[in-house]
Amino acid sequence: MIVKQQLIFILYSLCASVFKVAGTKSKAKGSQAQFPITQNVTVVEGGTANMTCRVDYNDNTSLQWSNPAQQTLFFGDKKALRDNRIELMRASSQELTIRIGDVSLSDEGQYTCSLFTMPVKTTKAFLHVLGVPGRPEITGFTKPAMEGDIITLTCTTAGSKPAAKIRWFRNDKEVQGTKEVNATGKSFTVRSSLQFQVDRRDDGVAYTCSVEHVSLSNPYMTTEVLEVHYAPHLEITHSLIIPQEGQYFKLECVSIGNPIPEPVLWSKDGGELPDIERMIVEGRELTITTLNKTDNGTYRCEASNHLGTSTAEYVLFVYAKDFPGPTTDPNALGQHGPDHALIGGVVAVVVFITLCLIIVLGRYLARHKGTYLTHEAKGAEDAPDADTAIINAEGNHVHAEEKKEYFI
Repeated sequence: MIVKQQLIFILYSLCASVFKVAGTKSKAKGSQAQFPITQNVTVVEGGTANMTCRVDYNDNTSLQWSNPAQQTLFFGDKKALRDNRIELMRASSQELTIRIGDVSLSDEGQYTCSLFTMPVKTTKAFLHVLGVPGRPEITGFTKPAMEGDIITLTCTTAGSKPAAKIRWFRNDKEVQGTKEVNATGKSFTVRSSLQFQVDRRDDGVAYTCSVEHVSLSNPYMTTEVLEVHYAPHLEITHSLIIPQEGQYFKLECVSIGNPIPEPVLWSKDGGELPDIERMIVEGRELTITTLNKTDNGTYRCEASNHLGTSTAEYVLFVYAKDFPGPTTDPNALGQHGPDHALIGGVVAVVVFITLCLIIVLGRYLARHKGTYLTHEAKGAEDAPDADTAIINAEGNHVHAEEKKEYFI
């Protein structure tokens, strides 16, 4: 009986030992089979990157971070590389997190996390660094530009990664430019050019260059306003449509040009103003205080800048004081009067149609008149002699009324 109890105890001890050894081997195998877990990180140049390495289970095996040059940064909680930008955030048996501050483009690359088992297990994590584009600059502006010139505006931004996108705007409307991208180390320099011929409509127009990039929450913009010089153009406006004797009358010389054309010179019928007491010139305005018949004539204003000279004319006709006058402005009538060619064409068509109707009606009357005479002489043409013809002709008078009915 005692021997039997000893045998049972020995078997129990052996089983316990076997299970213990098996458990220990399984635990060690699980530790060696796992790999460290990492994630890729994207950061803007000048920002901060947190690099984290984790394991699900670790039996006090050390974790290590290395940079793209395979230099050890941290081994567990021990700093291995002297770089004040790199610091330890968390170190345990299951996690190793480090922080890299003031990140530059040179920090970009593959970082390695190592788990020192037998053999060593490693996992890669890629650090992406976004290069922030510089503020755009516009070159090529000629101040001032001359009407007719061909100019090329160029917008440049440097330091972007990936390459930035440039857009052009003429005031608020987008226009297309020509893009050029050049690599400078790990970053890019981007240029966009806009070429066009300048005219007076470009004077005062704002050209804006906009730079867009994934690293920017809002685009960078810069704007230049184009100044264009062009020759003058003049027009005369007047205060009265129907000027009459005794009225106050004003002419204004409206000028368009850059630089502003001045001074404005007034003349009448090719000579000086005849009555400077009643004809007062103030800048661009000519005022006649009291109109009379002697003021009739052609008034001209003239102004110039360094690109040219322009003139404008106004024909003044002064009506009698009590005369109602025409319903339209004589100067406007001269510019926008009736179309005489059109009126003449209409009259010619009417005359032509009338002549055609007269000819057709005449031919119709002539044909029916001939038929009447023929019927009247019917029977005479076949008579054997003159007496018989007369008798036959007289006999036809009996039917004269019926023949008249044909004619009607």
